[in-house]
Amino acid sequence: MFYLSLIKHKLRLPPHLLSLPLEDAIKSVLQDMFLDKVIANLGLCISVYDIRGIKGGIIFPGDGASTYTVKFRLLVFRPFVGEIISAKLKEADANGLRLSVGFFDDIYVPVHLLPNPSRFEPDPHNGYQPMWTWEFDGEKLPIDETDEIRFRVHGVNYPSIPLEQPESSKQFAPMVITGSLDYDGLGPISWWQQAEEVNEEAS
Repeated sequence: MFYLSLIKHKLRLPPHLLSLPLEDAIKSVLQDMFLDKVIANLGLCISVYDIRGIKGGIIFPGDGASTYTVKFRLLVFRPFVGEIISAKLKEADANGLRLSVGFFDDIYVPVHLLPNPSRFEPDPHNGYQPMWTWEFDGEKLPIDETDEIRFRVHGVNYPSIPLEQPESSKQFAPMVITGSLDYDGLGPISWWQQAEEVNEEAS
């Protein structure tokens, strides 16, 4: 889920940072540039882990800043296909679920990757707000915000930035994870805790 990636980058160090120790100043610039940003095919940048090398310090004519070439490692969030991750329900609609791991919210479980049969219908215990349930062995097992949800990574995509985006469309997401709950042990952990309790009572 988390990886260290070695990056080589040329950056401009503003004059107001020159009073700081060089490595601290460069790390500050790198954090502003990369923190919470998505790099295609690399992942979501969580932090600048360390700096491995600094070269340069060139000041170009007419510019009061110095330019450095820096090698550094980024800690990135990049799940692999097939990985099992725990998340929380962020929202649900007729198209499926949206999950969150706290620092990343663009995780979607479409209808065809929910356990079969699943239903999206009003919940009489919550003001008839619609929610997803899995029908299993004569019971309706809910998927709600209170439970931890295990999902399997089905795909990780890095969509191209649209040239135009209608105001009514949802916010552009530079990285989208597609998840699946359609496998034993996946879904809200309470489902499987209940199953274990039933098996223990039966034995």
